[in-house]
Amino acid sequence: MKDRDSTVGINRQILSLSIPNILSNISVPLIGSVDTALMGHLSASHLAALGVVSMVFMFLYSNFGFLRMGTTGLVAQAFGSGNGREIKSTLLRASLLSQAIALSLLLSGSYIFDISVYLMNMEDSYISLGREYFSIRLLTAPAVMGLYVATGFFFGMQNARYPLYVTIVVNMVNIALSSLFVIGLDMGISGVAWGTVAAQYTGLAVSIFLMGRYLVSLPSVRIRTIFPKKEILHFLHINRNIFIRTGALTFSLAFFYSQAATHGEATLSAMVLLMQFLIWMSFAEDGFANAAESVTGRYYGAKDWKSFDISVKLSLVWGGVMALFFSILYLTSADTITALYTDDPSVASAISDLLPMTAILPPISFFAFIYDGIFIGMTAVKAMRNSLLIATAGYLASYYILRETMEFEMALWISFMLFFLFRGAIQHYLFRRYGKSLK
Repeated sequence: MKDRDSTVGINRQILSLSIPNILSNISVPLIGSVDTALMGHLSASHLAALGVVSMVFMFLYSNFGFLRMGTTGLVAQAFGSGNGREIKSTLLRASLLSQAIALSLLLSGSYIFDISVYLMNMEDSYISLGREYFSIRLLTAPAVMGLYVATGFFFGMQNARYPLYVTIVVNMVNIALSSLFVIGLDMGISGVAWGTVAAQYTGLAVSIFLMGRYLVSLPSVRIRTIFPKKEILHFLHINRNIFIRTGALTFSLAFFYSQAATHGEATLSAMVLLMQFLIWMSFAEDGFANAAESVTGRYYGAKDWKSFDISVKLSLVWGGVMALFFSILYLTSADTITALYTDDPSVASAISDLLPMTAILPPISFFAFIYDGIFIGMTAVKAMRNSLLIATAGYLASYYILRETMEFEMALWISFMLFFLFRGAIQHYLFRRYGKSLK
């Protein structure tokens, strides 16, 4: 009976954390959709500038996601062990690092844009609009980096409701102000940029207010507590390895898009559309992965190995359940979902042979999402890094081998699916081989 009660309690924890995460994740594309619609009613140049530069920011900012992931793992472990001083010290270390990164981005903004023009093959027709949007939106760097830390702190404290509240506020402010600036004040592309800036800083202000409710109850810390050599080296070790891992992941996604772009507009559009099947599934899987970060990190820090094992098993079970749901959905409705995105016959033709494979994607990829969460909770960052680097090498090798034996689109999509399969398989092996000693 006691074991059953423990399982039920941990299951409730996972669901109470994952559901707000899923809702928060689903709301994210809303901002992009509204901004795209606003620019789409101005000109093709406005739309192109927004789309390309938004992708630049996605790749740029996502590389610093270690601020959230590293903070989650360390805070969750400190929470589990009841170490209030370490919770506060971790938050302060992460906050200082986040603002140092933001300052470096602000100072190097012009160089980043010039490099992006070259790498993204921007055309003269929209470079000036892109520069205008980039220079304004770059001002969000301190807020975005701060929000990474705040979100990681909340997850580590077993609270997924606050990040949801912050996301809702950010979305509402962004939509309202971008619409006002573009439609009401005729500010053009700078309007959506300033709307994003205002929304991000509003979200940061709300996050600081909500964090204050925790900080007043935590013990005070001294400077030497925040910056002891051992803890600083451990903190940097974790974030360095997550940064390398995220950089490899970003490269893999960029490689996918760049290869698709070399085969024409229809192929690129088809691959972008196929990616939507992964993105929508990832909203649910990431919700459970984020919950796994919080719950497994808590019990790992408390050295409650029985509860840790239960939380790992339940996280994988829920990830499998969601994968099965999406697999059935894609198996029965892939054509209908595709029709919602495009009625272009050339794109539909390019994607037709690949649609049945979207049903295979969820069951072969969910392990990668859930194990990421488990590894973050354990701060097993070297294992995360190594598994992704090996999977990336396997992905590239499989692509170059397959493209010699089958059509390009098929080779690219199969190798991309194998990338997730490799990740999950390697992580599963490492966890089963090393268990709680994984680093």
